[in-house]
Amino acid sequence: MEITTVGIDLAKTWFQLHAVGKSGKTVLKKKLSRGQMIEFFANLPTCLIGMEACASAHQWARKLQSLGHTVKLMAPQFVKPYVKTNKNDMADAEAICEAVSRPNMRFVPIKNLEQQAVLSLHRVRQGFVKARTAQANQIRGLLGEFGMILPQSIGYIKTRVPELIEDASNELPGAFRLLVQRLLDHFKELDRQVSELEGQIQSWHRNNTVSCKLAQIPGIGPITASALAASIGDAKNFKSGRQVAAWLGLVPKQHSSGGKQNLLGISKRGDSYLRSLLIHGARSVIYYASKKPQLHPWINGVVNRRSNNVAAVVGKTRGFRSTQSAWTRLRCRPAIPIKDSDSISR
Repeated sequence: MEITTVGIDLAKTWFQLHAVGKSGKTVLKKKLSRGQMIEFFANLPTCLIGMEACASAHQWARKLQSLGHTVKLMAPQFVKPYVKTNKNDMADAEAICEAVSRPNMRFVPIKNLEQQAVLSLHRVRQGFVKARTAQANQIRGLLGEFGMILPQSIGYIKTRVPELIEDASNELPGAFRLLVQRLLDHFKELDRQVSELEGQIQSWHRNNTVSCKLAQIPGIGPITASALAASIGDAKNFKSGRQVAAWLGLVPKQHSSGGKQNLLGISKRGDSYLRSLLIHGARSVIYYASKKPQLHPWINGVVNRRSNNVAAVVGKTRGFRSTQSAWTRLRCRPAIPIKDSDSISR
């Protein structure tokens, strides 16, 4: 029994395997526990292993690669068309085994430990940012019920709310003052957590050569640069800059037929976190270009013809698309000196 390709349906405790030989016929269907995985593949001759890029996939890919196997990860939406029957673990493993052997399949680059750690910082920071925004909105809403409207901007929460709590002329009940103070303390703690995580991300950014080069691009700061460097990894996995833009979901969807091209809005199929960072950075570049239109005629031309939002997406897509190598673009593109105060600190 010679196994050439194995498809693994990952889970928390039990893993379903589907293996085929050189002829493409099924030679093994097996269910393994988490503790049995390493022992089984350590005794298995080197082969091609396919998995969906889901939870724990990168960790298992690194472990199986250390045993000498060739491991490839695929997006779940590319595996789904190969499921022949109702969804179950055995059918999923068979579909993964079939999909990984396709010559035109697109694979997900395997992340190393450092990349995963940095992206974890970004995810946790984003969660704290959302919680901080929600807490600020709750404080605004409660004070609004008593006729106290705070100006827009999250910075006013720290400065105006303590004044309202201490002001005896606004006739707020004592219990409500204590409640708002509790919410304000929670808001400040969330803000402190966000600041600490940003400091850790910036520290990693300063020690990473690729991230520092990315930060030289207009509209990209330490947060966006570190997220890009950790997410993309080796840019040689992409054939062109346009593939990077498509991977980020910045290229238009198509609904074409009969030779007639019909382009819709951007696909939004990629990482929404990265895409939002890049588009916000592009908005800061548009703001800077509006102050000095003679230096950026192309940007201002797109803004005048369309709108700021369309120009932000088009400009970012063009930046990735107009090169044969994404990293060549990122390394060679001249920088516009934008101060931190002019951008959105992304």
